[in-house]
Amino acid sequence: MAPKITPITTSDTLPKQTAVAIIGGGIVGLSAALTLAERGIPAVVLEKGHIAAEQSSRNLGWVRKTSRAAADIPLAQQADRLWAEMPQRTGQDVGYRQNGIMFVAGSDKEMEMYRGWHESVQGLDLDSRLLSSSEIDRMVPGGTATWKGGVYTPSDGYAEPTRASSAIAKAAQGKGVTIVENCAVRTIETKAGCVSSVITERGEIACDQVILAGGLWSRRFLGNMGIALPVLPLICYAFRTTPIEGAGEIAVGGPDFSFRRHESGGYVITHRAALGSPFVLDHALIGMKYLSTLKHTAGMIRPILGKPLIDDLKLPRRWKSSSVSPFERARVMDPPASDKINAEALNNIRKAWPAFEQAEIAESWAGTMDITPDNNPVIDRLATVPGLTIATGMSGHGFGTGPAAGRLAAELATGEVPCVDPSPYRFARL
Repeated sequence: MAPKITPITTSDTLPKQTAVAIIGGGIVGLSAALTLAERGIPAVVLEKGHIAAEQSSRNLGWVRKTSRAAADIPLAQQADRLWAEMPQRTGQDVGYRQNGIMFVAGSDKEMEMYRGWHESVQGLDLDSRLLSSSEIDRMVPGGTATWKGGVYTPSDGYAEPTRASSAIAKAAQGKGVTIVENCAVRTIETKAGCVSSVITERGEIACDQVILAGGLWSRRFLGNMGIALPVLPLICYAFRTTPIEGAGEIAVGGPDFSFRRHESGGYVITHRAALGSPFVLDHALIGMKYLSTLKHTAGMIRPILGKPLIDDLKLPRRWKSSSVSPFERARVMDPPASDKINAEALNNIRKAWPAFEQAEIAESWAGTMDITPDNNPVIDRLATVPGLTIATGMSGHGFGTGPAAGRLAAELATGEVPCVDPSPYRFARL
């Protein structure tokens, strides 16, 4: 299940036409819609289920630059600026706090990894710095573990996933965007090879441009068009604790845990060394593309066999605009939480910071991420389908960079000067 998000009222009426149709009501699609609306460009967001019901509300909430690939840093920096502007843009507090994020190393090998990353981003105007064990103890007091060191970025932070997407959606609506929930897009229609409309389960909407921000569903949608997007699912498990004192405001990532302060006074926690891997048909079809990634993450993977494969095989991979699409059969991807993995994460933190001994799990959830072979998203106009822009494959980074990814997608779709160099996110690289 997912944590309860701030509800908004959406439209029951399907517009006949718009300039840009956005497929997917997660934070990327909603951010694209707000960007377009602020520039006077009509947009309609079409969500098969409910806005932000999948990974946009089920994540840790981190907004970070630390440990991102150097080529991905400019997008993360742009996201920082947009998150800081979010209260003004939306008229609401989305819980964004620049309290810093710290990664701590439990071994010399991990510390070498952080040193290597720090060296790789020199010259990119980051405030990241390496830490000694004593500095960690001073900045996040009360710990009992002996760390080899760490890396800290004061300008990193976090926001509240249960509020952010709803605030962005409401602001977009206030500027003229129409959002329609429980309305799956089945296909894209073209004329003379260019996008001309989208066909939804409720009817057709004429449009000049389409932005596909469908998260883990984007591969299946594009596959129906004969376009192969390589993404595989991974499940991140998270939970929120009851209020506690003593662990501070800095968000921390350890070898086998991550935590950050929640607005309730508790902490949101994930297990950094345990991800669920539901085996589906795509593992057999494109799994070889992930061999290099698997070398680094094999110890983190917890395979899930059986039901995910059966559920996956029940959903069609080809359908017509007149047929019921897989997105109508599965409105929300809702993987079960893992009590075992969550208990492991909490126990790992308690060993490092005894203040968490007083914490109890208040709620737990799980979310399915769409992972590309190089762990970077695709944000690109498709040359083979003029008028179609993809913004997907966020690989677990979608919430933090969502405002910037949405802005970049909107600018690519409308031919404006992009806010950052889009070349690292080209579809062709995959």
